[in-house]
Amino acid sequence: MKFSADGKSGDIFIYGEITKYAWEDYGEKSAKIFKQELDDLGDVETINLYVNSPGGSVFEGIAIHNMLKRHSARVIAYVDALAASIASVIIMAADEIRMYENSMLMIHNPWTFAIGNAADLRKEADDLDRIGESAIRSYLTKAGDKLQEDKLREMLDAETWLSADEAYEYGLCDVVEGANEMAASISADLFAKYKNVPKQLFEKVNQSISATEMALRQKIAEEAKANSAYLNTILGGI
Repeated sequence: MKFSADGKSGDIFIYGEITKYAWEDYGEKSAKIFKQELDDLGDVETINLYVNSPGGSVFEGIAIHNMLKRHSARVIAYVDALAASIASVIIMAADEIRMYENSMLMIHNPWTFAIGNAADLRKEADDLDRIGESAIRSYLTKAGDKLQEDKLREMLDAETWLSADEAYEYGLCDVVEGANEMAASISADLFAKYKNVPKQLFEKVNQSISATEMALRQKIAEEAKANSAYLNTILGGI
């Protein structure tokens, strides 16, 4: 999280997996940490949300989606490389979604691991159906008349990876920008959860981060720490 110079806008980054157990060193994000960062931004007019995530916990993601939806600021979401699974649902809360022409959006039906007796498994299936319907409403609300429900359900069943141009065609993206050199922040283990991962994304997993990107990440981290220290100084004097 970092502020603009004029204090009227702020940036939040969702890089890595969305999980209930978020540890900063692993680049993960939880709803609790997201709320802290959102609260720290204060009364800004614009929130720039930068996303590069394979998804993760459905309920954590829904909570983040709803926080953004009810926030008074204008939210602009940027898909730096990938918004997959619940990360794709999160960005549907934005007032405007921008994708780079080499970024991707992945949508699919929710899934889980389950153990128990027949009644437990039936309940788990019913819960997944309800969760899926919630995601469908989010996609359709964003897409408007560009995407019919039957087509959306077909894409969800197939685990569909959409290019920026395809997302734009279906109303799931508002602006397509020039290519971004950002590499996907995703491990091979996370890719293994999905069926139809494009070959080029598998190749990116083993690529090292460029010196330019490393410098940018370091700058973001240093600015975030400085902002946090400044806020703590202010709060400590109250």
